Order: sequence, then structure tokens, then C-alpha cells
Amino acid sequence: MRLKLKLKPSWMPVVMTTASALLLSTTLHAADTHSAEERAEDARRHRAMAAAHTAAAQCLEAGKAEQACLQELQAACKGLGIGKYCGMKHVH
Repeated sequence: MRLKLKLKPSWMPVVMTTASALLLSTTLHAADTHSAEERAEDARRHRAMAAAHTAAAQCLEAGKAEQACLQELQAACKGLGIGKYCGMKHVH
């Protein structure tokens, strides 16, 4: 289903200005707005999460029960990751 819009030529500058403003605001929002300290903290969190995941992999490779390894992962990631599997998304 296609939506056909019938715009009068006089509306075109308004539509283009609005579209440009939305694009610009999206671009500016996506720009790096973090300070050097915030980026350093993000890097620290990623390293801590990576270390927790490495330890969980080693736990599984050692033959320990999956539930025990998951509990260790959850403890190591407390306050770092998202969700019970310590997602690599970090909190801000």
C-alpha cells in the first residue's frame, strides 16, 4: 500500500526545512558527546565485562556446571552489564 501525498509547491520549503532539521538533530545526537573521562570509564567497564566473560568461558571449559558458571558471571558483572548474562551493553 502506497501513501500518496499531494503537497502544494508552497509547502515544499517547509517540508524540506523540517526534514533537514530532523536530520541535523539526529546527526548531532549521534555525535560523540562523552568526555575523555567518560570514555575511559566505558573502556574500563568493557574490560571488566570481557574479563568476566573470559572467566565464565574458562569455568565452562573446566567442566563446571553451567548454573555455577552463570552465578559466577552474574557476581562478576554486578553493576556492569545488562541482563542476567552480563550483556556487553553498558550503563550510562
